[in-house]
Amino acid sequence: MELARQALAEDGAPADSLLTVSVYRRRKIVRLALDGPHTAGRRGSHWYSEHHTLARLLSREVGVTVHSYVYDPQEYEEVKAFGGGQHVGGERLLYDEVELPECLDGEFDDEAFARMQAQWPMGHLAWVFGVERELLLQLHRMQGTRLVLNGSGPDSPSPLDQLLRGVPA
Repeated sequence: MELARQALAEDGAPADSLLTVSVYRRRKIVRLALDGPHTAGRRGSHWYSEHHTLARLLSREVGVTVHSYVYDPQEYEEVKAFGGGQHVGGERLLYDEVELPECLDGEFDDEAFARMQAQWPMGHLAWVFGVERELLLQLHRMQGTRLVLNGSGPDSPSPLDQLLRGVPA
């Protein structure tokens, strides 16, 4: 929780932001998101695209690769990877720069488009996690737990630790 509070401060997010935690235990995927009015809708996508402090801090503290992603279905998708507190890779795809597969007999080739999407940043990240792209795109809709970050005093016991129990790094 302390890392989330630090990220909140460093990213200049409002103090009343929440930390939403969703766990997809089947593939050991944990989604952490700072939530508030600044992260809602398309404007939120752009905010997340520029603020990666939580991912950077977690990668350093926990010693794992942390992926930060943004999906704006009207404009772009982006994945950034952090390891040891440093940006170590990633990719951004602007949809208006994509050449769509040609139509066959006047009909759009859905299968070719799906193969194409599997190569895009979110498709590649889904492959890394061993899930379908659509599941990854819907993680934000999974039931999550919202944790207040602006509380005073140490966490005892840490609600985040309780949520992540049994999800090894």
